[in-house]
Amino acid sequence: MLYDNDINYRYSGVKSVNNKKILITGVTGQVAFPFALHHVENNEVWAIARFGDTDKKAALEAAGVHCRVVDLCDGEYGDLPTDFDAVFHFAVARIKEDDFELELTANAEATGKLMSFCRDAKAFFHCSTSGVYQSVGHDLLTETSSLGDNHRAMMPTYSIGKIAVEAVVRFCAQEYNLPTVIARLNTPYGESGWPFYHLMMMQHNIDIAVHSDGPSQYTLIHQDDINRLAPKFLAQASVPAEIFNLSGQEHVSIEEWVAYIESLTGLTAKFKVTSDTLESVKTDNTKMCEAIGPATVTWQEGIRAMVEKAGALKS
Repeated sequence: MLYDNDINYRYSGVKSVNNKKILITGVTGQVAFPFALHHVENNEVWAIARFGDTDKKAALEAAGVHCRVVDLCDGEYGDLPTDFDAVFHFAVARIKEDDFELELTANAEATGKLMSFCRDAKAFFHCSTSGVYQSVGHDLLTETSSLGDNHRAMMPTYSIGKIAVEAVVRFCAQEYNLPTVIARLNTPYGESGWPFYHLMMMQHNIDIAVHSDGPSQYTLIHQDDINRLAPKFLAQASVPAEIFNLSGQEHVSIEEWVAYIESLTGLTAKFKVTSDTLESVKTDNTKMCEAIGPATVTWQEGIRAMVEKAGALKS
């Protein structure tokens, strides 16, 4: 536990996601969209987003997901029910400019409004990011590592905003007695994600940035593992909120996975070595493994499947 031993914890009692009523936010996003499609097979799934992508909304509804158009900043939820067994909060507003006011409004305040609305849920899963940690080169980051402005070079407001969201989530968990778990997600990938973008950059002869303190290492986690592991975290949801790193066990560099993509496709990558990009972010998932088990998809398996799905395997 991250808190004093004399605190009395309240746990959610939600052991699995099967025949449950769940809410997923940010459902058009890279992680939440396949997560919703996976879990609608055995659950009553409700999903909210702004749904600028109407094709994704149509695909979700065709699969049986109950979609509602909601802007979390407004705090207006219409006829959305409140009796959820679990809420999976994946939504994040990507702020492109150096606008911290908008960052805090669109992410931190919006999350507070969401948790107020969902206060009667049995468990709340908040997807945070390993981008909340202070960069430490190639050292491993645990749940107690120092926080910092990790993503400043790529997204100026992102890390500060995500730290602010975690503070709001921790407060709301106690204010509403809502069992909550915070999962700091490292580098997700599957049919999309960072390795996929690198594949596209290779196809279009675009330079791939890597940090001058090389190699640029991250701890990948495949979408299949996220689909399987995220619901298991609900059993760890508590008051006060508990924090876990959510990642695989393999620390892989951009240089390494790009070289593997080269071997699978016959493409050639071009690297741009710079200090003006993300530094390595390697997370220790020991706490996760002890609580819910490890990730199982190896990075080579995952990337090969990605390349094959993209139709880019060389003959």
